[in-house]
Amino acid sequence: MDSAARDKMQRALPTGPEWPEQERAEQLARGAALKWASGIFYRPEQLARLGQYRSREVQRTCSLEARIKSVVQSYLEGVKTGVWQLAQALEAVRGTREALGQARELLRDMAEAAQTLEPLREQVVQHKQLQALSQLLPRLRAVPAAVAHTQTLIDAQRFLEAYVSLRELEQLQEETCAHLGGLELPVFEGLGPLAEALGQAVEAAAGAAGQLAREDPALLVAAMRVAEVDAGRTTSLEQAPRDWRQRCLHALQQGLERVHFGTSLQPGPGALAEWLEALRVALPAELAMAEALVAPCCPPHYKVVQLWAHTLHGGLRRCLQQLLEGPELEAADTFTLLHWALHVYQGPEMMGSLELGPEADVSDLEPLLTLENIEQLEATFVAKVQANVAQWLQKALDGEVVEWGREQEPDTDLSGFYHSPLPAIVLQILEENIRVTRMVSVSLQRRVHGMALSELSAFLRSFSDALIRFSRDHLRGDAVVPHYVPYLLATLNHQLALSSSVSVLQPEWVVPGVLAPVEAELDKLQKRICRLVLEALLAELQPLFAVLPSRRWLSSPELLDDVCERTARFCQNFRHVRNPAVQLLLAEAERTVVLQYLRALMQGRLVCRGADERTQAAERLQHDAAQLQELFLGLGLEESVQCAPVLLALRELLNLSDPTLLGLEVAGLRQQFPDVSEDHVSALLDLRGDVSREQRLAALSSLRAGPQPSPPAGRRALFSLVPTPAPSLASCFPSGSCA
Repeated sequence: MDSAARDKMQRALPTGPEWPEQERAEQLARGAALKWASGIFYRPEQLARLGQYRSREVQRTCSLEARIKSVVQSYLEGVKTGVWQLAQALEAVRGTREALGQARELLRDMAEAAQTLEPLREQVVQHKQLQALSQLLPRLRAVPAAVAHTQTLIDAQRFLEAYVSLRELEQLQEETCAHLGGLELPVFEGLGPLAEALGQAVEAAAGAAGQLAREDPALLVAAMRVAEVDAGRTTSLEQAPRDWRQRCLHALQQGLERVHFGTSLQPGPGALAEWLEALRVALPAELAMAEALVAPCCPPHYKVVQLWAHTLHGGLRRCLQQLLEGPELEAADTFTLLHWALHVYQGPEMMGSLELGPEADVSDLEPLLTLENIEQLEATFVAKVQANVAQWLQKALDGEVVEWGREQEPDTDLSGFYHSPLPAIVLQILEENIRVTRMVSVSLQRRVHGMALSELSAFLRSFSDALIRFSRDHLRGDAVVPHYVPYLLATLNHQLALSSSVSVLQPEWVVPGVLAPVEAELDKLQKRICRLVLEALLAELQPLFAVLPSRRWLSSPELLDDVCERTARFCQNFRHVRNPAVQLLLAEAERTVVLQYLRALMQGRLVCRGADERTQAAERLQHDAAQLQELFLGLGLEESVQCAPVLLALRELLNLSDPTLLGLEVAGLRQQFPDVSEDHVSALLDLRGDVSREQRLAALSSLRAGPQPSPPAGRRALFSLVPTPAPSLASCFPSGSCA
């Protein structure tokens, strides 16, 4: 390739920044060449072969230039061909543009021509409509008569014929609207009210399905068929769906609820039991009628028996909710409703009947009463019953209190014990209220059981308060009570009867110990009655003990004879008291007499003047102890529980002839009666009258010697209940009570 061609090629190729890859290739080639040349000509002996290398490189360069020329020539030929094709395409585009312009002009001309034909098109449409109207005109003229005839059929309850006539009119309306392009004619304005009248008639027939199924099942079948056929109706007109099927189902439910749960049928005050009893008979009969008569008249997918069961249940549930939202029910109505809803309604006579087939599907029904309803009813029932029980118990107690003021003694039973129906009445009232709640639920029974125990405790407290008022009025003289003590003893029998029978208020499911509060109140009542009886005994004995001990007492047993006589007379009424209360009374009476005896001895009314009087006093104590023991043994008190032997212990203290041995006797007395105090011993020593100051100190010191002895088993305190007079200064020691 000559230099001119090379220059031309270089001018043709892009240089500089237009082809950066060329510049990089040249740099790489030059670098590779320099590296090769430096490697070849590094040694001098290879310079001789420079000519060979030059000729070889010239040949290689020529070969490369020839190949490059060939490639460039091919490239130039391809560019020439492409330019020629572009020129041809440009000519084709110009031709197409001219053709499109011509087509646009033609279309513009055709649109102008079409506008001139628009009146003609309108005339054609009007002609077609007039042609259709001319063909339909005889039928259109008959539309008003057909509407009137259809209304007549509806009024005559000929639903199938009325529906056929209505559909013919509606089809004519659709055909007319199709020919008139959706234009509505005034002649069809009555079709909407006519269809609504037929729908209302069908709905009314469905609402009276129960009655029609018995009297005119064909009419009910016709109404159901009309509703079902209309459900598959299609129309080209823009009309809302009539949905007569749903309206019929809704009418079935409303009619059923209206028959059984209408406003006029809801129970008034006190009529709930009769209303529920009527439902107990009516609802199963209604379900049986639905299965036997209504279901064959309706399509199977209506599921009439299930619809009847669920509708009756829902209506009854809403009715009961309204009843609970109204005035609060009385106790009897509350109990009746709870028992009916929880047992009768779910029982075999109603929803649990074996005759009720599976098609009723009552398994998924909601509870007739919610848990909140049951809680509300149970709370109401317990509150009402509690008020009634409290009133009944108060009336019974008032009647018993009136009996206490009678001129006659208390009534007795066949065994001669004082008797009153009060305990039986009280327990019967409470037990019956607990027992009857078993018919409802365990929770209600637990509530009433707790209420009964609470009311029994309150009754016992009221009984105790009434006894206190009765005793206070008698002692003050505000009320004349001829038989005060007998009626107190009669109340003790009442307490005993309640104690022995209160276990009937403890069912098997009650946890042990639940009667503990009631038993505690009974114990308090027993103690209070005993205290009142003993107070009456004290009132008779205190004047007699006021002269004990005395000189007359030393020489004569008359004073204690009077005490025994009055005590025996007082305790004669104890024979009308049942065991074990009579033993308790006798033990307390004997203890009271002994305590009064000890109180009299401790008062310091008598000081023995010598050994003879001390001997007389000791013998009197022995005689009195024997007399008291004989008295209460005769009354039936066991000897082991008597307190009179304490007098024998005091006798030993008085009978001791050597005062220096008093310490031993005092120590022995302390062993038998640990509650004896220094004041008691001092009073007894004063009674002896021969104890010096030193001997007294020695005797009293024996009380403080050694540990405090424990009381003997079964022996109650005596001396701690006996007061002593304040000791004189002569007998007051630093260790005494006045120190």
